Amino acid sequence: MRNLVPSWIRVPVVFLIIFGAVEFFIDSGEKPAFIEYPAVLLFLLLVLLILIAIEAIVGALENVMLHKLDAEAKARFLAEKEKTPQFTWLKETYNKLLGQKPIEEEGEIILDHNYDGIKELDNNLPPWWLYGFYATIVFAAVYLVRYHIFDGETQLDELEIELAEARDEIEAYKKTAVDLVDANTVVMLTDPDDLTTGRSIFETNCVACHMADGGGGIGPNLTDEHWILGGGIKNVFKTISEGGRSGKGMIPWKAQLKPSQIAKVASYVLTFEGTTPANPKAPEGDIWVEEAVVEEAPTEDTTESADVVTEVITETASE
Repeated sequence: MRNLVPSWIRVPVVFLIIFGAVEFFIDSGEKPAFIEYPAVLLFLLLVLLILIAIEAIVGALENVMLHKLDAEAKARFLAEKEKTPQFTWLKETYNKLLGQKPIEEEGEIILDHNYDGIKELDNNLPPWWLYGFYATIVFAAVYLVRYHIFDGETQLDELEIELAEARDEIEAYKKTAVDLVDANTVVMLTDPDDLTTGRSIFETNCVACHMADGGGGIGPNLTDEHWILGGGIKNVFKTISEGGRSGKGMIPWKAQLKPSQIAKVASYVLTFEGTTPANPKAPEGDIWVEEAVVEEAPTEDTTESADVVTEVITETASE
């Protein structure tokens, strides 16, 4: 392989293969594993240094060997090397790690065991098994220190953190995704830009039935306290979105207007209440009173609670 591919290509390719394997087996979300987990970055840097060191050592040993040969032997060696390019470095490295003797030298490692002519060699363990075993010991030690001594985060802790982050992201998305609003989540808009947009939508689509000042024509009067399908931002939003009474009410606007646009025009419609139109239409429907949450007054006399409720409702209606 050293003859086929130069080291400046060989090292990055091997490193990228290891890097890709790490990224494949470690799920780190949107960020790469070496950013999400600093230990992975240290591991990859260590692998890169090892690869560079191996290449440097092998190259240095080869140069030393060549310097020891005379010119004729060096030329013969280089010629043979060029003629038979093989992945010998990998095989030689594996054999060195394995520590096995060639067949002609096996007599040196035969043990004094003889079972019906079967003899046993004192070979080393395969390097993949031996170093894998060492790796499990290191992993166990790190795991023990990380999770049993320093109380590291468990999978449940990580899950809770991820769920909390997901909830925060959902809330942040809802704040920017204005068209997610519906009749249950809509709130009264008071921003001048929103009301200006609502007024533009109203003048484009609603004045034919409700008049420009909200006094009513074909549609009901929007300036009084009477509402056919309920007042308040939620009911008005629903009425605009889903339409009025079947057969004789307003058409549904949800196909023509986005939820954010309906919220703006509904907020603008509510600004008509209490104004004085030029030709107001007679009230229709019932007087709408916004439901109020009444908290118990911090007093020992609880007999006045009914009066408090009545007073709050009256004040709300007058407003």
